Amino acid sequence: MDLSKWTKLKTEPSLKNLTEPGFGTPKEKQHAPIQGLVKAHIESYDQAMTDGLCRVVEAIPPLEFMYRGERVSMSFVEAIIHPPAVSKGGISRDLRVFPAECRGRRSTYRGKLLADVSWSVNGIPKGIVKQSLGQVPIMVKSKLCNLYGLSPKELIEHHEEAQEMGGYFIVNGIEKVIRLLIMPRRNYPVAITRPKFKSKGPGYTQYAISMRSVRDEHTAINMNLHYLDNGMVMVNFIYQKELFFLPLGFALKALVDFSDYQIFQELIKGREENSFYKSCVSEMLRMVMDQGCTTKAKVLVYLGERFRVKLNLPEWYTNEQCAHFLLDQCLCIHLKTDVEKFYMLCLMTRKLFSFAKQECMEENPDSPVFQEILTPGQLYLMFLKEKLASWLISVKLALEKRSKKVERLSVEQMTKIFNMGTDLTKPFEYLLATGNLVSKTGLGMLQNTGLCVVADKLNFIRYLSHFRSVHRGAIFAKMRTTSVRKLLPESWGFLCPVHTPDGEPCGLMNHMTAHCEIVAPSLSTSTLPALLCSLGMNAANASPGQPYSDCYPVILDGAMIGWVEKEVVPSVVESLRRFKVQREKKVPPWMEIVLVPQTGKASLYPSLYLFTTPCRMVRPVQNLALGAQELIGTFEQVYLNVGIFEDELEVGVTTHQELFPHSMLSVVADFIPFSDHNQSPRNMYQCQMSKQTMGFPLHSFQDRSDNKLYRLQTPQSPLVRPVMYDYFDVDNYPIGTNAIVAVISYTGYDMEDAMIINKSSWERGFAHGSVYKTELIDLADKIKGDDSIVFGVKPDDPKIMGKLDPDGLPFIGSKLNYGDPYYSYINLNTGKSHITFYKYEESCVVDNIKVCSNDTGTGRFKRIVITTRTSRNPTIGDKFASRHGQKGILSRLWPAENMPFTESGMSPDILFNPHGFPSRMTIGMLIESMAGKSAALHGLCHDATAFTFSEKNSALEHFGEMLKAAGYNFFGTERLYSGISGLELEADIFIGVVYYQRLRHMVSDKFQVRTTGARDKVTNQPVGGRNVHGGIRFGEMERDAFLAHGTSFLLHDRLFNCSDRSVAQFCIDCGSLLSPLLEKPPPEWSATRHRKTVCLLCNKTDSIDTVSVPYVFRYFVAELAAMNIKIKLDVK
Repeated sequence: MDLSKWTKLKTEPSLKNLTEPGFGTPKEKQHAPIQGLVKAHIESYDQAMTDGLCRVVEAIPPLEFMYRGERVSMSFVEAIIHPPAVSKGGISRDLRVFPAECRGRRSTYRGKLLADVSWSVNGIPKGIVKQSLGQVPIMVKSKLCNLYGLSPKELIEHHEEAQEMGGYFIVNGIEKVIRLLIMPRRNYPVAITRPKFKSKGPGYTQYAISMRSVRDEHTAINMNLHYLDNGMVMVNFIYQKELFFLPLGFALKALVDFSDYQIFQELIKGREENSFYKSCVSEMLRMVMDQGCTTKAKVLVYLGERFRVKLNLPEWYTNEQCAHFLLDQCLCIHLKTDVEKFYMLCLMTRKLFSFAKQECMEENPDSPVFQEILTPGQLYLMFLKEKLASWLISVKLALEKRSKKVERLSVEQMTKIFNMGTDLTKPFEYLLATGNLVSKTGLGMLQNTGLCVVADKLNFIRYLSHFRSVHRGAIFAKMRTTSVRKLLPESWGFLCPVHTPDGEPCGLMNHMTAHCEIVAPSLSTSTLPALLCSLGMNAANASPGQPYSDCYPVILDGAMIGWVEKEVVPSVVESLRRFKVQREKKVPPWMEIVLVPQTGKASLYPSLYLFTTPCRMVRPVQNLALGAQELIGTFEQVYLNVGIFEDELEVGVTTHQELFPHSMLSVVADFIPFSDHNQSPRNMYQCQMSKQTMGFPLHSFQDRSDNKLYRLQTPQSPLVRPVMYDYFDVDNYPIGTNAIVAVISYTGYDMEDAMIINKSSWERGFAHGSVYKTELIDLADKIKGDDSIVFGVKPDDPKIMGKLDPDGLPFIGSKLNYGDPYYSYINLNTGKSHITFYKYEESCVVDNIKVCSNDTGTGRFKRIVITTRTSRNPTIGDKFASRHGQKGILSRLWPAENMPFTESGMSPDILFNPHGFPSRMTIGMLIESMAGKSAALHGLCHDATAFTFSEKNSALEHFGEMLKAAGYNFFGTERLYSGISGLELEADIFIGVVYYQRLRHMVSDKFQVRTTGARDKVTNQPVGGRNVHGGIRFGEMERDAFLAHGTSFLLHDRLFNCSDRSVAQFCIDCGSLLSPLLEKPPPEWSATRHRKTVCLLCNKTDSIDTVSVPYVFRYFVAELAAMNIKIKLDVK
């Protein structure tokens, strides 16, 4: 982890990078800060594919079963994933596949998974088979990707961006990101109270200690210790989605061969005086004795007998082996040895009793302190492990199916059977394409949907925030029982307080701060216990010099390794921190050192915790004592004193200092100028709106085939911007235009957030943009099963009107209007051709056409991708916004001659209504206006980073003086003249330069029109929906409004005439709508003869009359008749 990058942060932005000679030519290396944004994704995936894959293969137990009286065993020896390539034997010279091709062809970027499978019969090894297990998706820019390590110039040659970040998968041509999810902190016992625990059984209380236990290869299992009101403790764990309970005494006796007295001594450490607790412990152990389980072996047999039915183990396993399997798979699975598990369970029991007796506090599972992040590599690895294990089972099933045919198991037979196993291609693609997890065990996760999202390339900021967002989990969005989703102080510096959506997911979808990182590597911690002992720790089984109540237990990655006396603890922590910062004694720099002190009150359970595990959030701060940067974690931060500004630091109290004041903000919130001068909700709105801006999403428009891309034709670099804007080089992907904005209420067309734009500015190209839409046309899908159909035209076909090429496709650069020929295909056998016409109302230009083939390059001319470009210049009703959450709608393009103008003859681009300021308090926008004006006058670029100005160092003074120096008013106001009368306006008008963004919400995509059109088949009412030219719903509330106004005729017209008016015949006598039918004519009648309507019930023709009713009423009557309910109409 490179900690030096934040020390090189520039102090202020500049425009030099746009004017230097080499601008626009690719650099030698990619821009490190941009690459750092996706580090969490790529590092975790690389870790999973190298170290993690080996561990997974080791961790999958051999599958053993009986086959024709012989014991067969199969296991994985090694697995390897190859970089994406096409199979040999095609026409390719270079077999490597690159991401751009997969996007264009709408295929998946994936590599081959090969495994060595060994098998044995009756314990005799029969050899190793190299087996392909299908293709698994590869993360772009990871070590397995073909783009790994390429320079910007080489990336451009491969049709990528020069600054391609990677971190996503490509599935069916769509870029998918695995979400970062919040999980409980691994291997840490959390004290929780849940009233619903009482319903788990008789005697259960609301108190429990919960632990999410995670192995090296990320397999996770949740385990709870429950406190019962008679002082007993129950261990509960989940195996294959089933819940099991086990009294604690049995678990402890099964783990170690200690005498009951030794177990008793271990459990009461630190609580030797508490007689209630001692009686509870002895009662727990007596219960085990009562079942006749006096030794470890007897307990194992006892447990094996009872759990055997659920474990699906081979029948030749003894009860003891079954019990060992149970303890390995379900109890504290992160620990290797049974003795370590024993000590950990004892610690959890002590914590549970002090919690139940209110001697220690409840821990909030919603607090970042007790959380970690589920990284993409981790999810990928857990899923891979489960699918590899299920592949072995599928081979076993295939073998049993063919047991009649296969006499002896030979190598050839086994190779054949192995090929019948279910490959892993489909499950992985399904997981990434839908985000749904299909799993037998549930992988210890709380949710199985919404694990993946599409990485929209709407603009650069939207794209970037997909990789920084952290989701609490889908289950919490629905939960009404959680505590208030408040902003917790513990999340300072890790999760951004501003960048969270408003509405339902508020507070559940957070974003990491700009310098927050996620630990990816995992180091061996085998040398740490010896180091701790040399610093003054006593081992877990040794006795310290002080009573246990005056000692702290030491817990390293969820293993209880010893005790430290109260006096020695501060020096131990100090030495560890020194080793960590100076990287000595093999102490990893991302280690978290947490001393939870004894306070004498009910606080958190006092211990010394050391964490080195991956997936934790860490961030760099300056360690003042050692003068170097240190990575601190969420739990650690709570017990440190971190200062922000120089004048806050107190000698002997403050131990650390923030690297910069805006370190609590996310990348997107860092782009808001002067955000410390705005009301907080406005900053939240701006974080959402900057992600919907029409900007410059990418540079390789010709090579991309995304479904929809927005492009601003003439974007600009902002004159006022924060330092982080330059740090992340956002000038490469600009998102707006500098506009001259006058704050004036003019004409009345700017009420309620509307705004007026100068028509001349619009004509000169202000905020002009275009939309690229891409359509994939695959003839194999349109006409299934006929291989002779390809794109082409019939010679001399008059319908083409000269608008299609001989290959049946439109000319590039040609304009398409509604009803023009779009493409044509021809049947090579019959020579018949079919033309498809362009069906959209909005005309467009054909931008480019790509011809696609299949993996081997043998496909026929059947699959193309057409990209069309529609120009979208601002029209009335389009949405704009400044960078301060001030959104507005364009209400008029006002002629330049009628606009107000300044003394120098300049007329503004935008008129902004002054009523937008008082209630919203976006003072940042007023400062930006002054700063932008002074920047334009002096040819500067101003720093708008948050917290640069304060009450002592006022922004108004600073920019006012600069305006004054340029000969303008100190307060940024000017005299304006009316464009209509030419008279000077009485008030001074505030006018300056503000960076404006055009948002993607455009009237052209939203307006809805209908005169007549499609109707619903059942109710005969107009259908809804813009795409099918549907109507707009006239609902309950609209009806109420019409009734209140007394406009009954209009109401009748809307709800009846224009909806589903129908003329029905009914019988006056019996009041039936269903019985009148046309009489059946005898054969000799001619078709022209007039037929009467007869009521089938009364057999009369003269009692029939017609009535206008809604069609849905007739349908309703028919539905009721089907349920034997008769409706009589009483017509007056």
